[in-house]
Order: sequence, then C-alpha cells, then structure tokens
Amino acid sequence: MAQTDTVTRILDTAEVLFAERGFAETSLRTITSKAKVNLAAVNYHFGSKKALIQAVFARYLDPFSERFHQALDELEVQYRGEVIPLEVLLETLARTVLEVPAERNSLKVFMRLLGLAYTQAQGHLRRYIQEHYGNVFSRFSDLVRRATPELPEAERFWRLHFMLGTVIFTLSGLDALRDIADKDYHEHVSVRDLIRRLRPVVVAGMQAPLPDDALKVAG
Repeated sequence: MAQTDTVTRILDTAEVLFAERGFAETSLRTITSKAKVNLAAVNYHFGSKKALIQAVFARYLDPFSERFHQALDELEVQYRGEVIPLEVLLETLARTVLEVPAERNSLKVFMRLLGLAYTQAQGHLRRYIQEHYGNVFSRFSDLVRRATPELPEAERFWRLHFMLGTVIFTLSGLDALRDIADKDYHEHVSVRDLIRRLRPVVVAGMQAPLPDDALKVAG
C-alpha cells in the first residue's frame, strides 16, 4: 500500500469514528483496526493521537480558510470600503462552508466534527485552530462587527455562537431532518434549500432587539 493511500485511509477512518464517538472515546487501536493498518503506521505518519485529530481538521479547514479569505477579498472589492451587509456575510460563510465537504460528500461528518470542536475540544485543538485559522475567523468577526454596530461586544459574541450552534446542529442532523420533512410534510429538501430557509432565521437572530439586561450594560 502506498504511503498516500495509508494516510488517506487513516484520515478517512478517523474522521468518521471521531464524528460518531467523540475524541476521547475513539482509541488509536480502534482506528487502526477499522482502517486495516497497524499502529506503527499511525505513529509514523502522525506521531500521536493529538496530531491525528489536528490532521483531520486540517483536511477541511485548510481549503475552507483559503476559499473564505478569497471570498471576503472579493466582497471587499465589490463593496469598495463600504459596510458589507450582514446577510451577505452570512450567505458567503454558508456557501463556503458547503463547498469543501460537498466535494467529499461529508457535510454531516464535518458538522459533527465542528460540534466536537466546541464541546469536546481539549487545549491542544483549540490552540491549533486559533494558531492556524484564527486570522480568517477574526477577519469575519471584524466584518460582522462593522455590519452590526448597534450590538455590544458581549452580545455580538453570544449571538455569533448561537448562530453557529444553530447551523452546526441543523446540518449535523441533516439526514434525520430530511426524513422528518419527507414523512410528515412531503418535502424533499436539498442542502441548499435548507440553507435558504436557515439564512433568514440566523439573520433575524443577529438583528433582534437587545434584551433588557444587554441594554442596561450598553447604557
């Protein structure tokens, strides 16, 4: 087996198992057994379980980061220094999030991994994501800040995370939601149909009136 085939097999197996079981519950031995490789191959190519987890995320986040930077570059040229509307920023984010996993038919896996990054990520993964991809997320956050000047910083933080949580939950449970829509409402929903329905909900959430306690803090 060629080295590239071995690496791909390990990564393909690891990302599915991590998404299904979580990081702590998935051992290297389980991964090597499912991938039909020996433990020495994982140690040789990755060195540790931590490095393997980081490599799984890099397969998605490297191309995502590159494409999202490019998409934001194009928006900034288009708007010529003017504020980019919030709905345009969110649509661009959604489109870019969909592009990378769509090439590998693994949107559900990617969304579950993102959910794990929020709920199970240990210090090494948070540091890795911040060091390697923090600049693109900071850039997006700065553009959202310009588009929502009425929001206090803390309120914007919470709303962004509520928004991301909604998107991750919805897309990671896509198969079940499609089954319910088909059975109960006779609707056949594509991923892009779902995004079109989701967009006004998250935009409205970001633009909702401030709660009373946030108004007091802002005042």
